[in-house]
Amino acid sequence: MEKMRRLVDHFPRKHLHFLLLLSLAGVSLLLLLPSPPVEAKKHPRLEPTLASVEKQNTPTTPSIAEEELPPPALKNLSLLQPPAMLAPEPAEVIWQNKEINKGDSLSTLFSKAGLGATELYAIVNADPKGKQLTKIHPGQSIAFNLNAEDELQQLRYIKSPTETLLITKNSADSSYQFEEIVREYEIKTRQAQVNIEQSLFLDAKNAGMDDNLIMELATLFGWDIDFSLDIRGGDSFYIVYEELYLDGEKQKNGNILAANFFNQGKRFSAIYYEKANKEGAYFTENGASVRKEFTRSPVDFARVSSHFNLKRKHPIMHTIRAHKGVDYAASRGTPIKATGDGKVILAGRKGGYGKTVIIKHGQRYTTLYAHLNAYARGIRSGKRVRQGQIIGYVGSTGMATGPHLHYEFRVNGSHRNPLTVKLPRATPLKGEEKQRFLAQTNNLRQQLLASASQRTLAMNEL
Repeated sequence: MEKMRRLVDHFPRKHLHFLLLLSLAGVSLLLLLPSPPVEAKKHPRLEPTLASVEKQNTPTTPSIAEEELPPPALKNLSLLQPPAMLAPEPAEVIWQNKEINKGDSLSTLFSKAGLGATELYAIVNADPKGKQLTKIHPGQSIAFNLNAEDELQQLRYIKSPTETLLITKNSADSSYQFEEIVREYEIKTRQAQVNIEQSLFLDAKNAGMDDNLIMELATLFGWDIDFSLDIRGGDSFYIVYEELYLDGEKQKNGNILAANFFNQGKRFSAIYYEKANKEGAYFTENGASVRKEFTRSPVDFARVSSHFNLKRKHPIMHTIRAHKGVDYAASRGTPIKATGDGKVILAGRKGGYGKTVIIKHGQRYTTLYAHLNAYARGIRSGKRVRQGQIIGYVGSTGMATGPHLHYEFRVNGSHRNPLTVKLPRATPLKGEEKQRFLAQTNNLRQQLLASASQRTLAMNEL
């Protein structure tokens, strides 16, 4: 301090006054300068909110009424959420569809999908429904749904257009859940009136009927009409049947609901009816069974080449030898059907008959089918067969000049003409079942009667 005072005393008093004034001016200048933007460093810049965005988009000169209103409410809070908080989009399910072709096996299909035998074994044995996969056949398909690691998530076995087995794998414990999905057909009813001028097949196809429907019609009336022998020009039929649709597209025909067949001046009718036990069958308008114990012909649409004749001359032996049956000329390999329910008592060679099948029907009737080329699979002595079941194929074994079927019909051991013998009918409807039939089929019966009346009027005008 003593030195500082000596230094001050050394300067002239005028100079000291000047330095004091200069110092005061500097301090005043510093006080007048603006302060640096300290707040900008302390607080980061805020992102614009939805309210500020809406405010920027409003007119720059708002009215007084608008200025007095409170800030607008947020309309979509999800816009303010971070992207990670939004619900993720569901992943698209991708199916690998494998059509089942001839020669395919379940293991090859799994292999094509990149799955091993262990997975296949686990699915088949996880539930009794899994056994269905062991019965795949051509025309069906199997679809696989795999995750990103190529692990099975779901399997879809499409058995038919309406039947699907869905198998879902539980990722937690590798168990399997089985669900059978059944779709219902949309059923449409169709009618057709056909006059036979060329042939049953040609005229029916021209009316829009397919081969299967024509065959079903022939089978329906096969107990009364031999379609290889009895059809004449001028015959006609009226039919009511179902068409089955899925997603607006026809899949196939359903049941024939009702039909009239006019053959050589006679009318034959049939109406479909399901009994109380859900068993479906065809009956005439008064409840009699259309089905008889036997059909007339064992071969569809074959030509009769030799009739029942007890004084026929044998074509090979050239002697008079009774022909105690009917011969049907048909191509080698044509299917032969049992004409009635029964038990096979012979499936083997029998002298000049060659390969032969004999069926016993109850206590009174037997039928014989000879000159077969081969037996149907599973046909052997002791085997029970159903009416219409294929038992063999047309051939020329034994004493035969060419491919044909020799067919015999016997009653109590005696030969009868298969084309004219009176065939026994099945049991008719009775009691409450018949009353139920009459009530449920009233509309169809009226349609058949109207068809018969129109046929009679048309014949009278000729």
